[in-house]
Amino acid sequence: MAVNSAFDAVVEHYDEWIVKALPGYHDLFHTAVSVIPFDPESTFDVLDLGAGTGLFTYHVWSRFKNARYVLYDSAAKMLDAARRRFENSGGRFTFEEGDLRDLSEARQFDVVISSLSIHHLDDPEKQRLFSTVYKQLRRPGVFINIDQIKAPTARTGAIYWSRWLDHVRQNEADEAQLAASIRRRKQYDRDSSLIEQLHWLSDAGFTDVDCLYKFFFVGVFCAMKA
Repeated sequence: MAVNSAFDAVVEHYDEWIVKALPGYHDLFHTAVSVIPFDPESTFDVLDLGAGTGLFTYHVWSRFKNARYVLYDSAAKMLDAARRRFENSGGRFTFEEGDLRDLSEARQFDVVISSLSIHHLDDPEKQRLFSTVYKQLRRPGVFINIDQIKAPTARTGAIYWSRWLDHVRQNEADEAQLAASIRRRKQYDRDSSLIEQLHWLSDAGFTDVDCLYKFFFVGVFCAMKA
């Protein structure tokens, strides 16, 4: 099963699951939205890569109602859920089905966001995507990526995994959903280290690169095009 089909299969409970399963959920998204360098009343263009059900876009739109949003994902049913989420939200949303590997450099945006998607790419594909995002951004622009981080050692990786399982079970998540998530993680995740991702963003041309928030295996990456 391809990764887009795997996520289409869980679309009905995805949002509920991610709130329970993602350690630091509220801090991650609050941090990500807080560094968008525009006034809340501004009009600007946002691209959400691997947008899924539109969860990250929803957090951004909750603060920036006048922005224009393009939600891009390869999972058709996830995008359908995003359409339903924003169907009464003023027509400022465009939905496009496509693979991150095929992203065009032609269009320009002020903000590019992504959450829990890019880690499905292998290392060279991540590097190419970061370069494409840099070319897509107007100046000044910002790329904000909430994503998974590979542990630097096997021992810390075991801590990450154990902490995640404890977190999910403490939130009383459904055991069948947990088992399905474990299968997805083992089959599709291609996590890269914190240092690697920061270096690749710098190599793509971004001037100010940092991980602004990290909770075990997930962090908020911020890369600015000054």
